[in-house]
Amino acid sequence: MNRWHYLRNKAGWSFFTIIFVIVLNFFLFRILPGDPAKQGIRDPRLTPETVEAIRARFGLDKPIINCVKEFNPLVLGDCGVNPLDTQFFIYVENLLRGEMGVSFYYNRPVTDILWERLWNTVLLIGAGQILAILVGVAFGIFAAWKARTAIDYSALITGLVAWSLPTFWLGIILLFWGSNHGFPIGGKSTPGMSSYPLMTQIGDISWHLLLPTLTYTIVYMGEYMLIMRSSLLDVLAEDYILTAKAKGLSTFQVLRDHALKNGMLPLVTIIALNLGYTVGGVIQIESVFSWPGLGGALYEAVVRTDYPMLQGCFLLIAVSVVIANFLADLTYSYLDPRVQATG
Repeated sequence: MNRWHYLRNKAGWSFFTIIFVIVLNFFLFRILPGDPAKQGIRDPRLTPETVEAIRARFGLDKPIINCVKEFNPLVLGDCGVNPLDTQFFIYVENLLRGEMGVSFYYNRPVTDILWERLWNTVLLIGAGQILAILVGVAFGIFAAWKARTAIDYSALITGLVAWSLPTFWLGIILLFWGSNHGFPIGGKSTPGMSSYPLMTQIGDISWHLLLPTLTYTIVYMGEYMLIMRSSLLDVLAEDYILTAKAKGLSTFQVLRDHALKNGMLPLVTIIALNLGYTVGGVIQIESVFSWPGLGGALYEAVVRTDYPMLQGCFLLIAVSVVIANFLADLTYSYLDPRVQATG
């Protein structure tokens, strides 16, 4: 199987997975119990006329699909209705136009809200991932190089402890520590900072970003270090590494030219998966530090039963996981030519 055939195959599976996720994401929130119009706005004074007006405002008065008006409880409807006038096809049509509906709570387009929150999450994850990868890989290589020494055992214990720390607990500890040492205790910037020069604003955001990034880095650094160490130890035990040493190559040359590329394969998978999952996994960090990101938006949507927001968040997270897996396949095909032949 050549490289382009392999990439087309993976791209095709990624596309069909996204289609499946879009369909599942629509029906998942239609089978939940309760009336979405009443769930989103918990006001007992709502009259039946107001509830109907809310349902019409958000398109909930239309049938879900042909022959089905509601799923929970199941209410059958008219099978002769125009399919393009059902909730499912309106949902698909909106997605094709880049729209995800209107938030019950904010009464604003979900796309606009998620777009504002997404960049804050990307900023947090980007800084945390880069630091975690650099520190974790460096310590993992050093621990594998010094295997079965005090340095290796110390690195192993540090990695295990860091990986096992509950994210919310570590965030709270750092928040208490930071509040006693002048660090910001929440938010993305200091109120009123928008009137200051741009560089001052960037410095203020970086200052607020420090503790959330440190929390993220410590947790994922431990995981990357342990996997890098374990993978590299397996590679260093191979016969071709022994041959390279017998040729008189230095330790640095053995690591750089023969061991690192193969040792990075498992780490690529973990990094790619983490990039996808951490879009939703930073909920705890964003909640502890009141960081206005996607995880915080998802948490608020759950509390407020804001179904359009939940639907948009889930779709964004699922698509990011699929794209991250596709990027991992691309990287794998570059690092290991055997993957193209068997993939």
